[in-house]
Amino acid sequence: MTDIDIRLRVNGIRRSDTIPPRLTLADYLRERCGLTGTHLGCEHGVCGACTVLLDGEAVRACLMFAVQADGAEITTVEGIAGPGGKLSPVQEAFRSEHGLQCGFCTPGFIVSCTAFLRDNPKPTDDEIREAISGNLCRCTGYQGIVRAVRTAADALDAETTAAGDRIDDPASEATPRA
Repeated sequence: MTDIDIRLRVNGIRRSDTIPPRLTLADYLRERCGLTGTHLGCEHGVCGACTVLLDGEAVRACLMFAVQADGAEITTVEGIAGPGGKLSPVQEAFRSEHGLQCGFCTPGFIVSCTAFLRDNPKPTDDEIREAISGNLCRCTGYQGIVRAVRTAADALDAETTAAGDRIDDPASEATPRA
């Protein structure tokens, strides 16, 4: 088979590569991009360890060929952190609520939960459990993960409220100079 040229953005960086057509997105990210946070567990799309965002939607990178991502924006767990490596609210909550043990499944949970909370910023605990049901963890028993997602949702809500207060607060507006 003839190699194929692709162009995409990975964690905000433009990339152009020539790749074999059957190279999975997970292997592309790990081998060509050096982004080893995308873990390979089952390689059948069941465990969720390879979850990445493709144009903002959570997908299993082990089930996609990299050529299918041509023209797309990919965000891996390495791209979730803020400027200067500041942990995102989801990452911080997983750390503070002990939502991880061995850490193998954690990148998939972080990416999945980031997309989930973007789409459902005020979830119930049942909605959280449903959202994480596509990611498997053999260590934690999930209670720390549910707490982490709840904590992240609360932190994101507080950030949104604080940002809204700054925008709506007339005292926060710059005083015009004469």
